[in-house]
Amino acid sequence: MKNMMSSATVRPWLMMMMISIVTLLFQVQQLAGAQLQRQVAAVFVLGDSTLDVGNNNYLPGKDVFRANKPYNGIDYPASKPTGRFSNGYNVADFIAMKLGFKKSPPAYLSLLQGPAAAANLTLAIKALTGGVSFASGGAGVLDSTYAGKCIPLSTQLRSMEATRAAMVSKVGTRAVAAHLARSFFLLGVVNNDMFVFATAQQQQNRSATTADVAAFYTTLITKFSAALTELYEMGARKFGIINVGLVGCVPLVRAQSPTGACSDDLNGLAAGFNDALASLLSDLAARLPGFAYSIADAHAAGQLAFADPAASGYTSVDSACCGSGRLGAEEDCQVGSTLCADRDKWAFWDRVHPSQRATMLSAAAYYDGPAQLTKPINFKQLARTTA
Repeated sequence: MKNMMSSATVRPWLMMMMISIVTLLFQVQQLAGAQLQRQVAAVFVLGDSTLDVGNNNYLPGKDVFRANKPYNGIDYPASKPTGRFSNGYNVADFIAMKLGFKKSPPAYLSLLQGPAAAANLTLAIKALTGGVSFASGGAGVLDSTYAGKCIPLSTQLRSMEATRAAMVSKVGTRAVAAHLARSFFLLGVVNNDMFVFATAQQQQNRSATTADVAAFYTTLITKFSAALTELYEMGARKFGIINVGLVGCVPLVRAQSPTGACSDDLNGLAAGFNDALASLLSDLAARLPGFAYSIADAHAAGQLAFADPAASGYTSVDSACCGSGRLGAEEDCQVGSTLCADRDKWAFWDRVHPSQRATMLSAAAYYDGPAQLTKPINFKQLARTTA
């Protein structure tokens, strides 16, 4: 048939199409000028619900964590749910904006819809021109963390591997290696592991022993080290790592206290892991040539905000803007929930996740804010490093 392409002509045609699109996008970037000055080649995101931009929307199963219904997205352009666990943009969006992009790169699973050949081309183009997000609400470093309800880090790594393969098939290994070395890898993925560990202790009606905690840290650090090393072997060089925040102060946890207080045990568990994470990253940087990193200290940022809410413009730092019951933490955010009027004055959007404004402030702090909130360099400096 005259409209059929031979196998010998398919690859050159795909190459020409991709090159045309990349050239067009480059020209658009040039015209945008300083308003969209990209500091890195692309952004690749791995993590949990604080970074998810819709991957979970494509997962089957009634128990999957999703943010695909109102009032989520009420402050997003067009006021619609996007899969972000937020009233608007999330921290991945704002960090991407700081790096010169319009928002977070698209969800990996959103790019795989349709015929396989077309999806593979779309994936390669997006990865080469802006990046991809693999983040999933509920994800942890451990496969057992909320198993069946999310995409764990190990599966996100397989998706990154498939993305790299898609790029290599279009432009070759050398070009992809250079592209990934100039890209920014944003990770934030251990919060849920903390929640699951603490919940398991409560269900067993016991307190974690020193040995329990040490074993937990060892498992997390070993798996996280392997994940970072694998990304490095794929070609990643710039790692922006968001550590574990004040997980003991989210409304869901506060509501379990008669006084609405934070859980010092859970915050202490997070702080101990953060110390181990800092040691791990320092060790990796010493062993892996060209490995550059910045730790965004979500834990310290939370402490500053909660110590002086007014300084951040908050009138509430303990309750959910969207929810029901005590501290708005007895139900998930959904149609019919109580909804606060001025969402910019609330630190928390729902019973677990920060508000859009909270994530905007966090991203600004991680990019080039107070020196004590990023170590050893900030995200702006990380973006400018060369391998």
